[in-house]
Amino acid sequence: MRPFIAAVLATTLAVPAVAQLATTPQQPGQPVASRVTAGTYQVDPAHTQVTWEVNHMGFSMLQGQFGAQGGSITIDPKKPAATKVDVTFAINDLSVTTAKFAEHLKSGDFFDAAQHPTARFVSTSVTPRGATRATMTGDLTIKGVTKPVTLDVTFVGAGTNPMSKKTNLGFTATGTIKRSDFGVGAYAPVVSDNVKLTVQAAFTA
Repeated sequence: MRPFIAAVLATTLAVPAVAQLATTPQQPGQPVASRVTAGTYQVDPAHTQVTWEVNHMGFSMLQGQFGAQGGSITIDPKKPAATKVDVTFAINDLSVTTAKFAEHLKSGDFFDAAQHPTARFVSTSVTPRGATRATMTGDLTIKGVTKPVTLDVTFVGAGTNPMSKKTNLGFTATGTIKRSDFGVGAYAPVVSDNVKLTVQAAFTA
């Protein structure tokens, strides 16, 4: 084994995996469903985003991010299967490693943001899996193409925001799509067609 690769592997194996950030008792939000009052909550654009990840040529895992433009969740903790989500993301404001790369991704080669400045997810069903998890299916529209997707959703928490004095609630969701299904398949399979999605969704009363 080459010395450089051996050193990298040794360092990686010696460093413990970073644990997922856990909610502490001192934080106003807690993963307790009874803290949620039934109703419709508006998306919090400042704290809602979808991160995408692709395998770039087998060399690295490349990530980018879209922020939420608007949307809502209608939820009743006593009827979780009836939850409805509708969120729009700003393709034209995508965030990646450099401005030049962002312009390339927004071009007609990929997202064609001039013609399709937003993407949208609309839920179609929710299947609860215990107190804090659910499987959500919905229709995802990117570049004018709508396809069904499935997300694994985890309830992060709910409570009164000490700054706004309003009820806030949030979720994390993960899933995988094929970018070629949405007309964004340039350079596949050299750059992976499979895309991992991680959604951090925050809502406010």
